[in-house]
Amino acid sequence: MSKKGELKRKIGDLEREIEALEKKRARSQSALMTAMLKKEKPDPADEEYFRVFTALIDGARDEMRAAIAELENLKKKKS
Repeated sequence: MSKKGELKRKIGDLEREIEALEKKRARSQSALMTAMLKKEKPDPADEEYFRVFTALIDGARDEMRAAIAELENLKKKKS
């Protein structure tokens, strides 16, 4: 498979991964918001899940940005 094809596939995979992680993070985010609205202390597990999923999403986004930049560079070189 060509380098361009590999990068396009990687970008697509990362987009799907980010969507899945955002759905998981939304669950803990809603639990945190509910606790805040009820003026209760949030469950530490929900806080940790939110932090972990946020870090994973940030890492995947950084990786996707790098892959997009590399793909754009390949397109410019071929032009």
